[in-house]
This record gives sequence, structure tokens and C-alpha cells, in this order.
Amino acid sequence: MEQRFTNSLIKIVPKWVQSLQSSKNEAILFVYPEHLASLLLFLRDYTNTQCKQLIDITAIDNPTRLSRFQVVYQLLSVQYNARIRIKSYLNEVTPISSATGVFSCAAWWEREVWDMFGIFFYDHPDLRRILTDYGFQGHPLRKDFPLTGYVEVRYDDSEKRVITEAVEMSQEFRYFDFSTPWETLKRTD
Repeated sequence: MEQRFTNSLIKIVPKWVQSLQSSKNEAILFVYPEHLASLLLFLRDYTNTQCKQLIDITAIDNPTRLSRFQVVYQLLSVQYNARIRIKSYLNEVTPISSATGVFSCAAWWEREVWDMFGIFFYDHPDLRRILTDYGFQGHPLRKDFPLTGYVEVRYDDSEKRVITEAVEMSQEFRYFDFSTPWETLKRTD
């Protein structure tokens, strides 16, 4: 998208957009979480954007940041052959408004993001697990989720049923120091 267009977009909705970037001819809008649904509706209906398709919703977990989660929306304007990416930062307890009122296809992706990351979407019509079992504990794509999980699920031939057991580690947890001895050496030029 043209730089002129993206700058005009910030002037139209200045309270909703934190900042703007451009990458590979694609506008990237950083948005306050409380204004997300309003901005999505605006981008869908505004004459100069016409983003009628929501392509994807995903999230990124970065536990070192104060606002740990980044929720990313990909929009497509077929009329203008343009893509807009919307990013919003959240902490662990802040919910985000559901986009299902603007794009009905958002229901599936929001369920996936909730299931995998634990990000709560308020006003979602059916927020429940979609990829993991109903009794599953935790959210597997969070960086603090253990690689082994909390339970082991297996099929027992003798009992002819699925059995859930606590994970048993065959060896103790080991800490690996991946730094090399060369990292501590200083250059003498």
C-alpha cells in the first residue's frame, strides 16, 4: 500500500491506531486492544480500503515483554489488491474483543488462539477448545508450557480404552548452557 494511503488512515482514526509500519508493500497497524473491533469494521466498510476478507488470526507469545501476547489479524482487499496486517499487544489477563460481529469466519480462529494461547475473546458466541481435548489443561503454544505436557494419553490394549496418566520423566531435568567459550573472549584490535 502506498505510504500516502497509510498516513491518511492514521489521520482518519488517530485514537485507534498506536503506530504504523510498512513492509513489502503491506500496511501494518498497531492497534489498542479496546478499539480492535471498531477498526476492523471501519476497514471492512471504508471506501478506500474495502477489506472484505479476514485471512487469518494468530498470536505470538513473548514472555519477556510486559505485554506478553501479540494478536495478529490479516485482512485482504480484493478490490484494491492490498493486504493490511493488524497487531495488538496484550498481557495475560487482558481480554480482547471478538471479531465475529464483523467477520463471521473469525469464530474458528479465535477459538484456536484461545485454545493454544489462552487469550480470551469477549463477546465470542462459542469460545471453547477446538484442537485439544475438553479436559486438557493449559495452552500448548505458550512458551511456559512444558514440552512433555502435563499428562500422557495412550491406548491400553488389555483394557480396550484410552488411559490418561501423569507424565513420568525417565531422567531428571538438565540445564544446558549453550554459550560457547568464544563468547567470553574479547577482541584485541
